[in-house]
Amino acid sequence: MIMKIQVLVKPNSKRMGLEETADGQWIARVNAPATEGKANTALVELLKEHFKVPKSAVRIVHGEHGRKKLVEIIFQRS
Repeated sequence: MIMKIQVLVKPNSKRMGLEETADGQWIARVNAPATEGKANTALVELLKEHFKVPKSAVRIVHGEHGRKKLVEIIFQRS
């Protein structure tokens, strides 16, 4: 199963966290800066832990250089 979610990333946050808004979008707070892909790496790590999938199952489809991102998460059937 593949799930696509809209994520608003807030870099340089004091605490890491992920929350779903009422309209189905997600807000990700990462403590990494938005330089050299560090915030994207932290986002992938946060999503893999939250959804309990391997790192390779999380992919930023759109918005790699912006705060608003479209992320694809692939769940393996067991």
